[in-house]
Parts: sequence; C-alpha cells; structure tokens
Amino acid sequence: MSDPDIRVLLTDDQELFRAGLAVIIDASPGMRVVGQAGDGFEALAQVDDLEPDVVLMDIRMPEMDGVEATRQLFTPERARRRTKPLRVLVLTTFNLDDRAATAIRHGASGFLLKDTTPAMLRDAIRTVYAGNAVLAPHDLSTLLDGQFRTREPAPAAYSDLTEKEQQVFVAVAKGLSNAEIAGLVFASESTVKTHVSAILRKLDLRDRVQIVVFAHEHGLA
Repeated sequence: MSDPDIRVLLTDDQELFRAGLAVIIDASPGMRVVGQAGDGFEALAQVDDLEPDVVLMDIRMPEMDGVEATRQLFTPERARRRTKPLRVLVLTTFNLDDRAATAIRHGASGFLLKDTTPAMLRDAIRTVYAGNAVLAPHDLSTLLDGQFRTREPAPAAYSDLTEKEQQVFVAVAKGLSNAEIAGLVFASESTVKTHVSAILRKLDLRDRVQIVVFAHEHGLA
C-alpha cells in the first residue's frame, strides 16, 4: 500500500535549523519527515535508503554541497534505480543565487529562501511534489539567462514536436498554467496535459521545470 503522506528528507548542516523544519512539516497534514542529513553524502545515502518524495536541500554545506548532491541525485544511473519521481527543493539564504540556478539545471524544482514562512514552506513542498516549479517565471528566467550566455542548437527531437506541442512548449516555458495554456491554444485542460506529457516524453525531460531549462538552454523561450 502506498504511503499517503508526502515523504520529506531534510538536508542542512545546521541541526537546529533542521529540527525547526521537522516540527513544521510533521505538524502539517499530508506530509512527514522521513529522515535528516547533514551534508550531501548523507543525503545521497538516505535518498537510496528512505525513498523520499521531496528533498529539502541546503545549497551551502561542508563535504558535499547541495549543488553537487542534486547533480548526483539526477544522474541517469540513479534515476533508473528509482521507482517513483524525486523532487528537490533548494534552500538558500540569497535570492537569485547562482548556485541555486545551477542546482535547477541539474534537476531541482526551484528554490526557497530560508526565512520563508511555514505556510509558504508547506505550499512549496506540495507544489514540487506535483511536478511544478517553486519560483516565479520571471525570476527563473533571470536566473537561467545568466547561466546560458552561449545557446546550443535545439536537438532534432524538438523538431519532432507537432505544431500544437511546440505552442504548448513555449507557453510552459513562459510559466503559464494548464488553464492559461488551454485558453491560449483553444483546447481543454486535459488536452493540454496530454500535450505536456508528450513533450516530456519526446524530449526526455522529467517535468515542467526541465521544459523551462531546456527552452533557455536552446534559446526557445
């Protein structure tokens, strides 16, 4: 029987900060902390052992930082071993942190400032669990534009998208919701979801966040 709660792993080198997060999360309906790690090495081991749904990942840690841990979590070898999706939500002290941008390129679903409110933390966990980004489209664009000064040509797989799928792709890259895209392309929300699924499959991407990264990487935004 599947676990009805969102399983959360906390990764931060400050034990007191982790303890505070744990109190907030364990008191929230529909989610619970299944483990805690003090650095990236511990996070990798606990993801393998505990199979969390969402990892809250501090960027700046000793031994192995959150950027490298995120990169390793989403290598093809590790991804193939997982039986369910894994989401990483980066924790940082600085807004529009370059390290956070790099973590997003490696597979994180967005970032959250450490001084966020408990309500925003809960909402962010639920958002990334659903496969969406925790970052305003404008901020995400600002972060990624600094990362891709040289654009790579779009791979052949992009040409395999139908005209409608390319329209949906651009809309997703701009941060539009399924409801907004439905009105834009004159289709139902369920049809938009089908198009998004096809885009992810054809481009071998994990989620909507990776569509945004792909778009900026290849100058398609």
